[in-house]
Amino acid sequence: MSEQLTLSAETRERAGKGASRAVRREGRVPAVIYGQNKEPVQIHVEEKALVKALSNGHFMNTVVMIDVGGEATRTLPKDVQFHPVTDRPLHVDFFRIGEHSTVTVEVPIRFTGEEESRGLKRGGVLNAVRHEIELICDAAEIPDEVVIDLSGYDIGDSIHISQVTLPKGTKAAITDRDFTVATISGSAAGESAAASGDTGEDA
Repeated sequence: MSEQLTLSAETRERAGKGASRAVRREGRVPAVIYGQNKEPVQIHVEEKALVKALSNGHFMNTVVMIDVGGEATRTLPKDVQFHPVTDRPLHVDFFRIGEHSTVTVEVPIRFTGEEESRGLKRGGVLNAVRHEIELICDAAEIPDEVVIDLSGYDIGDSIHISQVTLPKGTKAAITDRDFTVATISGSAAGESAAASGDTGEDA
């Protein structure tokens, strides 16, 4: 389960580009908390603390407690805007949630069992069609990852969402089709050899 993070924040009295630039000059990042039919709250957080939180690789599917003057709000990050050149965070949207709200999150995929995949052992290549799967789950039980075991898969095989064992208590957000998550294809070298009739074996 993803760990819970806490970020200290201060409210912003003014919005707009000029005010946001002033906040950034002070090493802060403007942000907003919205949702649950409440008024949006304009805040700013320390850039260093935000960058550290972003570096864990799970920020977008992590519950973030925003502490403003000792009052904490439970949120889920919904969007982070980055500078196109420096890649510094420019703005963050936080969505208010309850402790056990049902949320939709993008959860990263981790592949295992490569050594047990017939196709990969024969020189095949794993093509990850998706690197994340959109899941619906309890906000208190957001998984860190979706593990997909490649054991037994051969060249030409496709792995669809119906074949994936999802973490307990979660379900795929896309339900109208059995979408492809990954495929195993022949290597370029192997395909060239097959086309020329060269099997690599001595005559």
